[in-house]
Amino acid sequence: MNNSILTGNIPKQLVQFFLPIWFGTLFQQLYNTVDTLIVGNFVGTGALAAVGATGAFVQLLVGFFTGLCGGAGVIIAQSYGAGDRDMVDRQVHTGLVLSVAGGAVLTVFGLLAARPVLLAMHTPAEILDDAALYLRVFFLGMVPQMLYNMGTNILRAVGDSKRPVYFLVFASLVNIALDLVFVAVLGWGVAGAAGATVLSQLVSALLTLRCLAGSEGMPWHLQADKLRMERPVLAGICRIGLPAAVQSSLYSVSNIIIQAAINGFGTAVVAAWSVYGKIDFLFWMTVFAMGNSLITFAGQNFGAKQYDRVKQGTWWCLGMTAAVTACISVTFYAIARPLFALFSQDAEVVAQGVQLMHFLVPTYLTYIGIEVFASALRGCGDVKVPTLITVFGVCVLRMVWVLVLVPMHHTVIMVEASYPVTWLTASVLFAAYYLKGNWLPRCIAARQAAQQEG
Repeated sequence: MNNSILTGNIPKQLVQFFLPIWFGTLFQQLYNTVDTLIVGNFVGTGALAAVGATGAFVQLLVGFFTGLCGGAGVIIAQSYGAGDRDMVDRQVHTGLVLSVAGGAVLTVFGLLAARPVLLAMHTPAEILDDAALYLRVFFLGMVPQMLYNMGTNILRAVGDSKRPVYFLVFASLVNIALDLVFVAVLGWGVAGAAGATVLSQLVSALLTLRCLAGSEGMPWHLQADKLRMERPVLAGICRIGLPAAVQSSLYSVSNIIIQAAINGFGTAVVAAWSVYGKIDFLFWMTVFAMGNSLITFAGQNFGAKQYDRVKQGTWWCLGMTAAVTACISVTFYAIARPLFALFSQDAEVVAQGVQLMHFLVPTYLTYIGIEVFASALRGCGDVKVPTLITVFGVCVLRMVWVLVLVPMHHTVIMVEASYPVTWLTASVLFAAYYLKGNWLPRCIAARQAAQQEG
């Protein structure tokens, strides 16, 4: 198997892998951003807040299984880097079965838990019904969403980061067209926005599955008769993916607590927070894309036993991420008001949003150490300590901040301050752990043990 990730110029390869992931993440975010734009302008502030109030709960459930998909991507990248075609084949088919099972579980749980969870989050009464309706329709699309996520991780693991972008571009165009028809023309409100998202996710899943099924001769070729859950392979996926899944869920729990705190400041602040989440996603998708490019780079080079190349890629990724983050921070700070005006005509929502942005964007640099070091470690199979750092340095500390300190100083800025405080704490811990270096011998020993068991 010819594999260019194992040779050549490191920063060039990271950029070449980063760009398709970045554009793919951009178009994936268009699902919810288009919902927000159209709902905010054609339905109103209440509906805008209703859609925004669902984000933390969605991320709690979806993020757990997305972590498992990421675990599959790591072990596939390692097997591909090591040239083990048979193991790649087994991992691909087990991962796809897992994604269907996970999507079905998400659908049932999401339908049952939507309204109780929103009530527990103190969602304002005037937007509760719309938020619950949006969630119930949205969760009907969990199986195709999980299939797409798993398929994307499979393709990225073997170095194909371009075709998932093409699929998302097409699906996003479908989503935009359906949003306009369902919401702006037919007047179906938040249910129409959620329905458009579900149908567009189905399109992206079908395109991804068609790509895998058409890859004859490749170790990731999808064949129906090979679809089965192999216990040793599932154990490998869970070994890497389960800590990431738990971490993602705890992240989401902390964000739910933050959302509940934000809900206590009224509908205008909830709407502004929702819009801010759509705008600052440009930062998140950038660091996410850099981290994912490093996961695949580190995973394949680790599988090929090129450990020095893994370390070089980590430092290149850190420097590149810092430079891009600085540019994003300066730009967001300068154009905060016109950005918010795109999403809402409500002067109070815009004013609240500008205040939110001006406080948070200068602190983005405190986060990047978490993403870069965690991605390098995860790509090599080290997930336990990074998960503990994230759980306690970010999630637990953030929950303590919001539950203990915010009631003492009940302001929106105090809620926001939980982000840079926890980012900086975890980034310092990650840097110290990575530089100590004891993780690499443990990863090598764990991979050798897993190969013997598999």
